[in-house]
Amino acid sequence: MPEATAASPKEHQKTESGLARNALNLPELVFTAMAALAPLTLVAAVMPLHFFVGGAAVPGGYLVAAVVMGLFAVGLTTTMRYVRNTGAFYAIITRGLGKEAGSAAALLAVMAYNALQISTYGALGLYAGDVANRLFGVHAPWWLYAAVALAVVGVLGYRGITASAKVLSIVLALEMVALTVLAVAIFIDGGPSGFSSEPFSPSAVLDPGNGAMYGLIFGAFMGFESTVIYSEETSGGARTVRRATYVVVAVIGLFYAVMAFAVVTAYGADDIAGAAGDSPADLVLTLFDRYSVSWFGEVVTLLLLLSAFAALLALHNASNRYTYALGRELLVPPVFGRTHPATKSPWVAGVAQCGLAAVVLAVCAVLDVDPYLGLLLWGSALGFLGMIALWSMCALAIVAHMRRHHPGAGLWRTLVAPLLSALALAGIFVLVVVHFDLFSGGTPVVNTVLFVVAASSVVGGLARALYLRARAPRVYERLGTTNAASDDDTGDADTGTPKG
Repeated sequence: MPEATAASPKEHQKTESGLARNALNLPELVFTAMAALAPLTLVAAVMPLHFFVGGAAVPGGYLVAAVVMGLFAVGLTTTMRYVRNTGAFYAIITRGLGKEAGSAAALLAVMAYNALQISTYGALGLYAGDVANRLFGVHAPWWLYAAVALAVVGVLGYRGITASAKVLSIVLALEMVALTVLAVAIFIDGGPSGFSSEPFSPSAVLDPGNGAMYGLIFGAFMGFESTVIYSEETSGGARTVRRATYVVVAVIGLFYAVMAFAVVTAYGADDIAGAAGDSPADLVLTLFDRYSVSWFGEVVTLLLLLSAFAALLALHNASNRYTYALGRELLVPPVFGRTHPATKSPWVAGVAQCGLAAVVLAVCAVLDVDPYLGLLLWGSALGFLGMIALWSMCALAIVAHMRRHHPGAGLWRTLVAPLLSALALAGIFVLVVVHFDLFSGGTPVVNTVLFVVAASSVVGGLARALYLRARAPRVYERLGTTNAASDDDTGDADTGTPKG
């Protein structure tokens, strides 16, 4: 196996193995990251579970979660001024906690992103089947629609991030407009009981009994970190990444809090938990029929399909870039570190990701796995388990790396904010493990299998690092060293800190 070398940005530009430079501007980066969150799908299909567990406290819960993720973003974006790598968490954890921890985090990230992406085919298959049945009277198995989507995702991913960004921007804009229309209509009407202050009351929002609610709510932020994954392809470097990350966190927190408050207003603070328990699948969708013209509900059904597709495409691109970063540094076979000479897309990683998705879909079809209760819930639970672990590890790594190498970046950015977020995220990780059955909806056997899969990825990454340390020390020494940061990043005028 050839040995990896740490390449500078200029060296990357001269090779066919580099990603496209300056391919995304600030709005495109924001839209690409937001699309992975699938706002319409989350509000319509996931938020009802939040209400069932947390009742009227959910809107305030989103604001609390946004504060925690904002603290995390402070340390994350400051570190990206010095460590800019498309394998975001892998690179930072390697620098802060060591190569073995970084390698374990790398395979955990690949597992998590693939689980999140592939599980979304379950949602798309359901929504596509519903649209085909309602509009055309066509009945077909969900996995057939998922297979068609897989082919389209593969083609768009192959064509490069610019083509994907255009599709994601359009779909996200339509999702946000539809949700905004619903919220405005509800607020104008005032709901059956009028407006209530309970959703933002500290006594309700900070109730110790809301632990399970917070475990679920933090899942709504999965994908915000993809702004950092595209850091090597973004014009403006660390400055653009920082701005995009703050925008995404703020929009997620504020927008979802407003939408949750609208749903609470529509049902009443005292009745929202019961309504969510009685009919979670229709809790939000029926509001479109109640507060808008009849045809708007049909439009929303189609938008749900597009929302799931946008999430698939965004997560496909994020997963590919992680795999590409690991191939570039030989944690996985180096063939995955190749990009297309024309589009600069990580096409080998993309083909492999589509192949893995095809295998999973085939297994689900043969075993007659339910697309929602099986593929979607199990995969998304596994993905979030991995992501919350990565967030916690990364926050600690930020403190370790920045205090050791860049203390001049400021006590708030290098210690206080990331350490507070690390403590909060570690607590959320515990809540996720304790209440994992709420995420997966599975039996103890299913949950055990999911935990084993997550643990296996960690063990596999650790074993790979130990192997390289013993058998390929030069490769081992270069793990996590690829860095696209430049003087423009470290001398970012917006931070008020000097270069270096």
